[in-house]
Amino acid sequence: MPFSQGGVCIQAGKYLPSAVVLLSLVAASAQATNGYMSHGHGTLPKGMAGAGTALPQDTLSAFNNPAGLTRLNRRFDAELELFMPKREYRANDDFAAPPVPGVPPGTEESANDWFLIHEFGINLPIDDRSTIGFALTGQDGMNTEYDTATFANFAAPPDTPRNPDGEFTASAPTGVDLAQMALGMTYARELGPVARLGLTRQSIGITPILAVQRFKARGLQPFRALSVSPDNVTNNGYDYSWGGGVRVGWLGSLAQDKLNLGISWQSKLYMTDLDDFEGLFAGGGEFDVPALFNVGLAWMVTPRLTLVADYKRIFYDDIDALSNPNDASFGEIIADPDKRLGGDNGLGFGWDDINVYSVGLQYQVNGKLTLRAGFSDADEPWDDVNTLFNVLAPATVERHASLGATYDMDKQGSINFAFTHAFQNTIEGTSQLTGPQTGYVRMSQNILQISSSRDLEL
Repeated sequence: MPFSQGGVCIQAGKYLPSAVVLLSLVAASAQATNGYMSHGHGTLPKGMAGAGTALPQDTLSAFNNPAGLTRLNRRFDAELELFMPKREYRANDDFAAPPVPGVPPGTEESANDWFLIHEFGINLPIDDRSTIGFALTGQDGMNTEYDTATFANFAAPPDTPRNPDGEFTASAPTGVDLAQMALGMTYARELGPVARLGLTRQSIGITPILAVQRFKARGLQPFRALSVSPDNVTNNGYDYSWGGGVRVGWLGSLAQDKLNLGISWQSKLYMTDLDDFEGLFAGGGEFDVPALFNVGLAWMVTPRLTLVADYKRIFYDDIDALSNPNDASFGEIIADPDKRLGGDNGLGFGWDDINVYSVGLQYQVNGKLTLRAGFSDADEPWDDVNTLFNVLAPATVERHASLGATYDMDKQGSINFAFTHAFQNTIEGTSQLTGPQTGYVRMSQNILQISSSRDLEL
């Protein structure tokens, strides 16, 4: 069978309670791997550094390319990921006296070095040409928590005319926590072959997506002086927003089903405003999820060996809260209310669109064991003049290397494994807000994922 699917058999009803439990237990995501978005969805693609647009193998592939669900049996996947990031920043001592504003010189590491993330999906064929599926995933996120008042020198001392009651004095800890969860409901259908194009098989899929996100920020009190809504900048606990969008995809097979081509696009997920942070995010608390485009190839070199390659583009530049620059001085911001935090052109993180390139291989050792490996490379999301503001979101990693495996235990199920290492990357630079002061932000990650797959046919 071209492009092995894997999986085994069990009664569907037995696992419906587990699905409900997983739905209620999906943990806060901190998947800052490509910018702040995950490098892939599903344990099997993650074993190949996220490549899988043209090689559907589990139900989470609906978030890679929904057209691929027609290639799967009736099955259920439950996945658990341990995400282990290391984040730090350094502010250099570039001045004879601590600047105002400025980040206290030194190196700080973020707390919270591991996160548990749950995902699940189910595929339910309707007939021999169409299927529906449901998948729940931690879409993306970011977390930092520095045990210091990072922005202490951004405010005048208390009991002065500029800070009479200390309302602009930074507290500790400093950081943000962003988590985004998505539920996709897929309809996919097989289309007829197109002989003149060499297509022996093709399918299309559409996935309406419902999303929820939560966010909090702490230690940003000095920035209240630069905000259009000072009471909605920091230390307000968690705020939640809801929204959605759609992902569509196409999957085709050529060369006697030995070559797959997949194309998929996910719209921006339009979210309600984070009202408790309308004085922080540009546009009065707007924080949508950026659109994605991905295309991939899968080539079955031999019946045992398959090579995959993916390209992805993430459109961060369309999200003002992320893309607006922060290379202005305090004086410029105060003089132009539109540039203040929460304004239409308010301060952001200076992020640009990024490209992600992934390659991988899958080798079927025998009837029970399949091995995988992959590597990916991505652009840096910002340039050096935005560096020190990005201590809150140090999404610096570019390169990932992954290993994975599937073991078919028997006709009851399979166990899947993936391990990814995101290599340490440092972005050095400055920030106009700090003088400019020089420094760097740095991140590395380890990601361990295990899943159980069940074929529900028998």
